[in-house]
Amino acid sequence: MTTIGIIGAGHIGSALARAFSGLGYDVVISNSRGPESLASLVDELGSSVTAATASDAATAADIAVVTVPLKALKDVPVEPLAGKIVLDTNNYYFERDGRIDVLDRGEATTSGLLQEHLPTSKVVKAFNHLYASDINAGGLPAGDPQRRALGTAGDSAEGVEFVTGVYDALGFDTVSAGPLSESWRLERDRPAYVVAQTADELRENLAKANRLP
Repeated sequence: MTTIGIIGAGHIGSALARAFSGLGYDVVISNSRGPESLASLVDELGSSVTAATASDAATAADIAVVTVPLKALKDVPVEPLAGKIVLDTNNYYFERDGRIDVLDRGEATTSGLLQEHLPTSKVVKAFNHLYASDINAGGLPAGDPQRRALGTAGDSAEGVEFVTGVYDALGFDTVSAGPLSESWRLERDRPAYVVAQTADELRENLAKANRLP
């Protein structure tokens, strides 16, 4: 059984714990407050979901999700995630994270910063441009003309393939923005951000995005 390690248990992390457990994965979820603070979530989601420290979640993970505020990026364990696919859901909120010059100047991406922190991991952008409430409620069958599309970006074909499969299982089409360096097209304040859009509409929104919003 594949284990998903989730580092961060906010709205997105909790929704993904529900989503992955519903797809039959084992889930180990962590936050900054300790495993005991996640007791009610674990009880609600059932025996396939357990709580742990961030280090233990990273170690247990076959595939990991990092969904912590950008200002906490340096707290993400490095060695336990070596060689693993890591899904990055992050967005830059300067109001929360403080100003980050390389992002303000359009010289970096949030996922690129995580990749720098995790140099031997396979970072892939995923689940960053929709509301948490839509993860488990917005899907439609393949072929439905109104089926929503979600974006991804990454340098690992294996990682992009995994994200594509998960999106499909949850009822979403997938559009790739390209390599990880293009993941800015999915970030906050761009046309694709938190908009319900079909695959064609998402491609259009990715194409017309500006590097500096």
